[in-house]
Amino acid sequence: MINLRDKGAEIWENQGRVGRVVLALCGVTVVASLPFLGGTILNTPIADYESVLVYPIAMFVLMAIGLNIVIGKSGLLDLGYVAFFAIGAYTMGLLGTKTGLNTWEILPIGIAMAMFSGIILGIPALKLRGDYLAIITLGFGEIVRIVALNLGALGRSEGILNIPTPPAIFGIEYTFDSHRIYYWTLLVLILLAIWMVRRLSARRAGRAWESIRQDEDAAELLGVPTFRYKIWAFVLGASVGGAAGVFYASKTLFIAPDNFTLQISILILACVVFGGMGNIWGVILGAVILGYLPDRIRFISDARLLVFGLVLVIMMNLRPDGLLPRKKREKTIDKKDAT
Repeated sequence: MINLRDKGAEIWENQGRVGRVVLALCGVTVVASLPFLGGTILNTPIADYESVLVYPIAMFVLMAIGLNIVIGKSGLLDLGYVAFFAIGAYTMGLLGTKTGLNTWEILPIGIAMAMFSGIILGIPALKLRGDYLAIITLGFGEIVRIVALNLGALGRSEGILNIPTPPAIFGIEYTFDSHRIYYWTLLVLILLAIWMVRRLSARRAGRAWESIRQDEDAAELLGVPTFRYKIWAFVLGASVGGAAGVFYASKTLFIAPDNFTLQISILILACVVFGGMGNIWGVILGAVILGYLPDRIRFISDARLLVFGLVLVIMMNLRPDGLLPRKKREKTIDKKDAT
């Protein structure tokens, strides 16, 4: 079987700077043109195709990139990632309905609130490892949902209604049915997230995360400030989740605690594992497939969940490292570089 990851990496490495720019622009153009393929075999049988591109596909891709920083890069099991998604969404819902701020003004506030929550969670939680860390993050996700369910300022079970859409850009209006502009905006956010992750991965932070993922004790012996870099992983992952939440709220116009259940965290985790932990392109592919598949087979009603589960089980047996696993490298971490 041809290793698509290595083949793609070889093609990329053989290109010069101009060739890489051309390949990247061609790829972005193809992805940006997906909304125009609604009448093809890609069309979903019940749900609107362009709507599915926005949520769950593009939204899952964005959140999976954020969760991959925590799980794929640093090896930290986070089962409460939906909490940051919810915090961004409720920041948008609360400020959008109570103040005169628009989506673009609220976006950095939502990101900051999610990052602050990442610090609040990370300081006590990241002193633990493995299953204990997973349980704490799981509890944090449920705490956020229950607070939203019982706090009057957040609408309790009724949620928040009439959340404003983003203001027009270059004369293009955002409306509930204008799925293409939402999709293209999310594509810009995804590209920014990819750029951030790739830049960090090639620098000191990326090397520190790699050492933590491989062997945290050994990394500490080599002088890597593991706790600091684990906090950074949590904070950066939270920022992406918060951005996704802000945009989700401004797209749906209504949010409620039922939109932020444990199932969302599990689905995003499945996207990361299914695609290939640590490989950003594998994570994106996994999020696209797991976001698209349930809506593509929606015509078989409740049986689609069985099909969805069978696909996961079969693929995890055939490809236990994911569709596009990260490249395994045997490296000796230099103390000076890693610290």
